[in-house]
Amino acid sequence: MKKHAVIMVSAFLLSLGGLSQAAEEWQGVDETVVQKFAKEHGREARKPLIDTGEGDLQLFMFLLAGTGGGFAAGYCWRALLDGRKRQDEGDV
Repeated sequence: MKKHAVIMVSAFLLSLGGLSQAAEEWQGVDETVVQKFAKEHGREARKPLIDTGEGDLQLFMFLLAGTGGGFAAGYCWRALLDGRKRQDEGDV
């Protein structure tokens, strides 16, 4: 069992070294495809209207959108699945 754990940890650590090299060699779709076609048609890249930067702010905005959507779906659960309208407890 210990031998398998050592092999798994070694393979994981070796794979991490390859990721940093792959990131340098491979560009994203935006750089290779989208910018190429945009330049061919005379449209250069411009600054976004809402600049969220990179990293944590984008993740936080995604978290807020997911939380809002989840709350709305949970609040209207019966209407979404059964087609029933919500009834108040006092009207029963």
